[in-house]
Amino acid sequence: MLRDFAKLQTFLMVIKEKSFSKASVKLGISQPAVTQQIKFIEDYLDTKIFRRKKNGIVLTKEGEDLYRIAQRLEKAIQSSEKEFLKIINKGFTFVMGSSYAIGNYILPNYLGEIKKRIDNEVFMNVDLSCNVIEQLEEKKIDVALIESPVFKEGIIYREWVEDELVVFSNQPIKKHLSADDLLEFDWICRNEDSHTRKLTSEVFEEMGVQCNNFNVLGVLGSPTAIKETIMNADKNADRPIVSIMSRHVVKHDIDKGTLFGARLKNHKITRKLYIAYSKERKHDAFVDNVVNYLLSLYRV
Repeated sequence: MLRDFAKLQTFLMVIKEKSFSKASVKLGISQPAVTQQIKFIEDYLDTKIFRRKKNGIVLTKEGEDLYRIAQRLEKAIQSSEKEFLKIINKGFTFVMGSSYAIGNYILPNYLGEIKKRIDNEVFMNVDLSCNVIEQLEEKKIDVALIESPVFKEGIIYREWVEDELVVFSNQPIKKHLSADDLLEFDWICRNEDSHTRKLTSEVFEEMGVQCNNFNVLGVLGSPTAIKETIMNADKNADRPIVSIMSRHVVKHDIDKGTLFGARLKNHKITRKLYIAYSKERKHDAFVDNVVNYLLSLYRV
């Protein structure tokens, strides 16, 4: 019965018009068809739902109960139809997944423009690069922006930005640091499985520096946590507190003078940031629009 809502719609129209004949005109079907559908409902429920009187029709008690149920069903179906139309008209939320540095410090600058270009809501999900790619595979997000090359079959990767990792502190430090200089600092480090940590360790090995010789005050899992820790540290400490992360994370604060940046002597820590999306979506107009816009911002 509930699967055939058309008969309940006929029932609702009869109530609205207070007439079988007027309901038939509104529905575009014959009056016998209306009568037949109402009879089907009464046979199904084994009860009368209308009582005919000289001045029209009135609902029985069972008819009133059915009317309340049918109204709730109608509202639920109308709400569901709106959701279907959103899908048909592409009125959905476009979900972007990104790694921490990108999601917290690069992408927010462009979300407004992305929203305008695709005329849709845009939601951002920030996580580790490996988790973001998993979400892309599971079709939970539409486009991924990652800082770690987590390459998988079925996904297209586009080189986007060449990022540089820099040393920074809340105290003035040399602009170019030697291996010996690195040992004079207190360190806040990224967790060992992060891409930033791996790249940094490789360059330190080239410089002949062992991370085990550093005085490490803490190991944290996100760029924001590291930056906030260093910014709130004692600016008059005998040994500067430092860390290494994307220049995008600290650029604004270095420009303001609240943080101080440095590079390694004769070494540059760089990496590519990537845009990733499913091969199944390579001709999707929304994905193309977003990807092409992002690529236009930074010419690699």
